[in-house]
Amino acid sequence: MKSPILQSATKYLLPILLLFSFFLLLRGHYYPGGGFVGGLVASIAFVLHSFANGPDETMKILKRKPLSLIPTGLSISALSITLPLLFGYPPMTGLWFEEPIPFIGMIGSSLFFDLGVYLVVVGVVLTILFTISLNNLEEKN
Repeated sequence: MKSPILQSATKYLLPILLLFSFFLLLRGHYYPGGGFVGGLVASIAFVLHSFANGPDETMKILKRKPLSLIPTGLSISALSITLPLLFGYPPMTGLWFEEPIPFIGMIGSSLFFDLGVYLVVVGVVLTILFTISLNNLEEKN
């Protein structure tokens, strides 16, 4: 049974939690946070939405299967690890743009590594969640 109170709260909490997860992602290379913590917060937002509205409604918001986020995130992380090799540096050396971007700060290869981790974490957590919840729905029917 769906709770109207939880559905109403989720309507407001989902965008706030996703914004907070993005904040954690961006602040990760300066302070505690980053791709892993930001990805967990984003996953929690979608888990909360799934509890309130059901996994089918949450899948409609995502517009694609969360499993597709895993190879995308791994590719972005792998690219950020190997990109310094093109400039004659060892792998995982931080490369930075010259000018900071307002509200974000300095952009470098570490941010893209964190973005890849963020996508992998969201993809793994949501794939596990939807696999378990859809299997439970099939067992009930």
